[in-house]
Amino acid sequence: MGLIGFVGLAAPALARSLGARSLLQRLMLAPIAGAVILSLADGVLMATASLGGPSLPTGALTGLIGGPLLAMLAMAFVILALPASIMVLAMERSVGAAVNPMNLAVLISRIGTPYFLLYGYLILLSTASGAAQDFAVNHFPMWVAQPLAGFLNSTFMLILFHMLGYLLFQYQEELGFASDIQDGSEPEDSQHRDRSARFDADIDMNLKDGNYDRVFGMLKEALKRDRDNPVRIGQLYQLLTARQDTEELYRYHPRIMGWLAQRQDGDGLNELIKTLQKAEPGFQLEDPELSVQCASALYHRGHFKTALRLLQDFHKRFPDSDQLAPAYLLVAQALANGLQQWEKAGAFLSFIQKRCKDHPIHSQLDIWLEQARNQQPLKGPKASFQVQE
Repeated sequence: MGLIGFVGLAAPALARSLGARSLLQRLMLAPIAGAVILSLADGVLMATASLGGPSLPTGALTGLIGGPLLAMLAMAFVILALPASIMVLAMERSVGAAVNPMNLAVLISRIGTPYFLLYGYLILLSTASGAAQDFAVNHFPMWVAQPLAGFLNSTFMLILFHMLGYLLFQYQEELGFASDIQDGSEPEDSQHRDRSARFDADIDMNLKDGNYDRVFGMLKEALKRDRDNPVRIGQLYQLLTARQDTEELYRYHPRIMGWLAQRQDGDGLNELIKTLQKAEPGFQLEDPELSVQCASALYHRGHFKTALRLLQDFHKRFPDSDQLAPAYLLVAQALANGLQQWEKAGAFLSFIQKRCKDHPIHSQLDIWLEQARNQQPLKGPKASFQVQE
């Protein structure tokens, strides 16, 4: 029962304590943990038997030593990972991330041998600190020894943290971490660029580690501080699209569609609108100006039907909007130039002529109407180089 109990219960628990969260990770780590303990137990038994000692079943010895050995291994990992935990806390600013064994193991593996060299030096440093404090207590009066011991301890701790910070700085590329500016006299815009680079590095590191929910939370907080930041909106769009998160795409669709329209990304708009229509059939934008901008980007990329759906019943939804004339001009161009429906295009042009008499494009409507009657492509207004006096 010792063999079955340890491998069946303790090994999966050890795998979870090492940071294995998914079933696949536990299935991979649990046999390795059990095999290590069994191998050690079997080796001890073989050595004991060769010396003429008592013979015990491997399973029984495993059950006897498994718990204490497991505790010792866990304690050894905690002590070894303490500097790594401090560095993760400095990077992530999260206690949960700093005590996650998987995060600590990843950091140690990415730094490699220099981490263990630094760890050995930190042990020597701690020993020197203890010896110096002991010397102070034994050779000075207590009223002098206590402040001196505190000063020595603080000094050695300061050296320790500086060395950990230097290690972070040296291996920031491997860790996906961008350090703060080194010269405080740089202009403020350099500070903003540096913070942005650091944020991007944090996102990159979390994406590589599969922490997609954390990346989403980081982008949400960033957009609360700067709701129209194009870089963050683009990153959010790419993340939500990759995760096929229709609900969040719908929640952020005004900003995402505005970002796509500014980039004239008609293909991206077309795919996004298809996704949003699955969540809400008959999807329409509530902003007239944004509707025209998106329809223009769609039109120039050849997505005529999507542009027409976006501007459907525009005069009913936004009767007082100054975007009515540009919207229905786009409709006429999509019908004529894209779908060759000249009569419908002429009807929309006539509507603009009657409804939008004060709009600047009114003077060009006769030309467009003539083009529609002749089934010619509707071209934009002619450029004028006259200078008003």
